[in-house]
Amino acid sequence: MPRIEGLRTAAWHGDLPLALDFPDGWEITAHWPRTSPPLDDAALRAALEHPIGQPPIHALCRGKSHPVIIVDDLCRPTPASRVMPFVLDQFRQGGIAANQITIVMATGTHGLTSSDWVAKKVGPEAASACRLVTHDSRRSGVRLGFTPAGTPVIANREVAAADFLVGIGGIYPSGNTGFGGGAKLALGVLTLGCIACLHNRHPDVGWGLAPRNSSFRDDLDAVCRLVKLDTILTLHINHHREVARAISGDHFRYFPGEVSFARARFAAPLPADADVVLCNTYPIDVSLTFARSKGMVPFLHAPPTASRIAIAACSEGPGVHGLFPVFDVPFFHPRRVHLRRLAALGPAHALRAVARRIFSKPHLHTPLQKSSPAARRVGTPTHPIWLYRTAAHAPPLPRARGFAVSLSWAEVINAVMQEQGDRRNLRVALYPCAPLQCFDM
Repeated sequence: MPRIEGLRTAAWHGDLPLALDFPDGWEITAHWPRTSPPLDDAALRAALEHPIGQPPIHALCRGKSHPVIIVDDLCRPTPASRVMPFVLDQFRQGGIAANQITIVMATGTHGLTSSDWVAKKVGPEAASACRLVTHDSRRSGVRLGFTPAGTPVIANREVAAADFLVGIGGIYPSGNTGFGGGAKLALGVLTLGCIACLHNRHPDVGWGLAPRNSSFRDDLDAVCRLVKLDTILTLHINHHREVARAISGDHFRYFPGEVSFARARFAAPLPADADVVLCNTYPIDVSLTFARSKGMVPFLHAPPTASRIAIAACSEGPGVHGLFPVFDVPFFHPRRVHLRRLAALGPAHALRAVARRIFSKPHLHTPLQKSSPAARRVGTPTHPIWLYRTAAHAPPLPRARGFAVSLSWAEVINAVMQEQGDRRNLRVALYPCAPLQCFDM
């Protein structure tokens, strides 16, 4: 019986090892990333002592009175707790104690988080010593101006009041910007209206792509400069969510090279003619909302008759996304989204968008993330997505169109065998950490 080991599940809730058994005769092709072993303490300290394009944090923060650290939330797998002690040490060298520092969790429109979430992200020392703030995109902020593209920038009040700002984040594939990270970290501390405007006025880049010219990325850079987030510590992780590479300093300079690094290390082929496509949505499997939007891109390229299996713990249940909700979607939400997009585009662009919508072919509806230039379905799928949920005692999940949920791996395997007519020689394409993987488009 074939057995695959080395997988993980339940990010932020144990990061548990996972082994999967398959029936005899199944041919498993696992597309493992080419990542490095985890960095030790000395390497992490060196990344902070030798930043790109600017002095170390201990030199930049000296004499500041309101320093702020921005971290992404648990919907992103960045292990900020691993490096936070070294960041706080940088501040101590600059004369700033931990209790003088405010840490803002950049939640974007992902909903409010508990104190437990923040503590998991930043680690025990920072959680006990620093002032912790969770961003709420629905509250009023401070208007900092407009980008050259006309995007309003209204930021979290703590962030706007900072006289020194540091970010800790990662670089992960994204449908709208190609890759998140870098300047996109600042998006997480803006108001809902600003975030909606950014998404609505720019065309999607495509999952894991890095075009030379992206209006979305240019606008994000402008937002970041208005927020004055000039220093970011970027962490690359391996498929066990361990820090495998760290770089700090002027992210405007180093971001393109780090995107190239991530693309190379996490490159994977598309499923092609696979009979079964298996996506492990770790390390972005904290909720079904984000497992669905970030961890199932290979399904968009699977043959129509292929069986599709997603693995996710969904330890926090269904999850929330204020801009692209998955569950409890208000009746008028799609119309509101279209109106926001038209308003953000301006009159001329809006008229062209309406014309394209009228004369284009009907769009195929999918339970996955919205279509993008790099994510076009190859045909209407025959079977539902089987979601193997690895967290038995997590909050219940609501019914989701196109999904069948099971806590039993054996039940999932039996269902797939029935879908494939009890064939014994099935070809399986396995993506061990699908949210991080980039595909040959």
